Amino acid sequence: MRLLSLLFFLFPLLTNAQTRLHGTLFGGFANYYGDLQDKPFTLDQSGLAVGAGLKYEFTDHISFRTGFMYGKIAGDDQRNRANLQFRNLNFQSKVFEWNVLAEYTLFDLHDKQLSPYAFGGLALFHFNPYTFDSLGTKYFLKPLSTEGQGLAEYPDRKPYKLTQFSIPFGVGVKFRVTDNVVLGYEIGLRKTFFDHLDDISNTYVDQATLFNAKGAKAVELAYRAGELHGGDPAYPADGTVRGGPKYKDWYYFSGVTLSFAINTRNNIFNHKGRSSVDCPVGVQ
Repeated sequence: MRLLSLLFFLFPLLTNAQTRLHGTLFGGFANYYGDLQDKPFTLDQSGLAVGAGLKYEFTDHISFRTGFMYGKIAGDDQRNRANLQFRNLNFQSKVFEWNVLAEYTLFDLHDKQLSPYAFGGLALFHFNPYTFDSLGTKYFLKPLSTEGQGLAEYPDRKPYKLTQFSIPFGVGVKFRVTDNVVLGYEIGLRKTFFDHLDDISNTYVDQATLFNAKGAKAVELAYRAGELHGGDPAYPADGTVRGGPKYKDWYYFSGVTLSFAINTRNNIFNHKGRSSVDCPVGVQ
């Protein structure tokens, strides 16, 4: 009986919550900013990105949303600054992200048809950088310890974790298509707290030490200038600069968003407006 009474009082609240619950979809591109991509925002070397999630409208201006994002990022010295092309390093990685965000919409889209918005929050993401050798064979880079991560000779260089936190934030603009369908375009940056998204951060380690610990393939993929026509095949001395640890890596998503009501009375297939109560049949 107590459970029935509780449900009786909660039912109006749950019904109202449904009118504010929306599904979200995303399609666009992903990219990153780091040692192999010196442009903070660019379409160059970008990859496909998709996403899906849920949004709850707390007020007409404030929403909370959560969702999953997938994107592919890449970087290549041959498309990097001219003074870095001699390294001939490159990487690719798939990025899987789960985020929780707060969103602020400047104008009430029930009154206006267009509005800018901003968002920010917290995200957990997984990545795994890889490359292809000169024969086209794929190798994941973390196990190779290209900068001595995890080697006893370099105790200060710990193996990096493939699952990390980031701080997502960004801006966009929304366009109300119907009462229950909203299209938008947004740019969402992700600040990370480490510098190995591209497996490059510090200095070269001793060639013999890396060879003895990880093998010839690790040495080959840690320094690839010898693959270039006219490139210097001599492996750099221990301590020679390989990357820049001062600035952490970033990744970002940019693309089109779609938001649609998912409750039964006020959804993408039913354009009855905002009313959450229908008149009984026969009542005028």
